[in-house]
Amino acid sequence: MRLAGPLRVVVIILTAGLTWILVSVLLGTQSGFSRLQQLLNNPENPPSTEPRPKKYKCGLPQACPDQTFAFRITSGAANVIGPKICLEDKMLMSSVKNNVGRGLNIALVNGVNGELIDAKFFDMWAGDVNELLKFIRPLHEGTLVFVASYDDPATKMNEETRKIFTELGSSVAKDLAFRDSWVFVGAKGVQDKSPFEQHVKNSKNANKYEGWPEALEMEGCIPQRTAEIQ
Repeated sequence: MRLAGPLRVVVIILTAGLTWILVSVLLGTQSGFSRLQQLLNNPENPPSTEPRPKKYKCGLPQACPDQTFAFRITSGAANVIGPKICLEDKMLMSSVKNNVGRGLNIALVNGVNGELIDAKFFDMWAGDVNELLKFIRPLHEGTLVFVASYDDPATKMNEETRKIFTELGSSVAKDLAFRDSWVFVGAKGVQDKSPFEQHVKNSKNANKYEGWPEALEMEGCIPQRTAEIQ
């Protein structure tokens, strides 16, 4: 009977020790106490060993060089999700800003300082193409032109409209058709075709959505102009 007390103490110590070892093994190589303390402090968000990837302006995966503008353009998805145009971390056009719509969504930007000049959308299914022509005819040298399609970008396009977009650097405008997806960045006065253009044709056999091709997303760094827009 006299040994019952000491034996009970030994059993308690051995049990506690084995429990401690088991917890340490289950919780990894850190000390069981410190790891357990971290989990208890924030049980829903255990510590992560991988840092989150850094995002730059407009969500680009890397920073743009000096004297360039960071941009990201997303076309509309079918006739459901509106397009987005982001420049230098500023959203120029989006559904949230309530300034996008069916047809062509166009933002005009000063090529020297990156400031927004104007942003409008033009219904190319049931609208008046002359409204679009009034917007893009009087562009000044060096103006950057950002374009994102939504639903139908081409039904109302005429020869003059296609010619102006081609002069802005587009390789696609002359062949743009009903419900094509199109994103484009051009500029007044460019000598060559723009490297910033993507296009997917509306094709019954290849469309991602019923009646529409997939949405497009394009990002990059646009060289800053060196002369003020006159």
